[in-house]
Amino acid sequence: MAIARAIVGRPRLLLCDELTGNLDSATAASVLDLLDDLHASGMTLVVITHDPVVAARAARKITIRDGMLSETPAEVPG
Repeated sequence: MAIARAIVGRPRLLLCDELTGNLDSATAASVLDLLDDLHASGMTLVVITHDPVVAARAARKITIRDGMLSETPAEVPG
């Protein structure tokens, strides 16, 4: 319900904090598929997570460790 409320106004930016933390794996996969669709439609997503499975789906990863920001280089497909 919270995601529906957040996207009904078609924002250009969606902030998601641990959005799959309390979900079963099937529901989490559905939510991540929805986020992929939203991103493909042009929406910018900022997803905060401790879950490596969720993080692995991101096109760009920025980590905060010991108060320092660092970007993980993008993987080259193929």
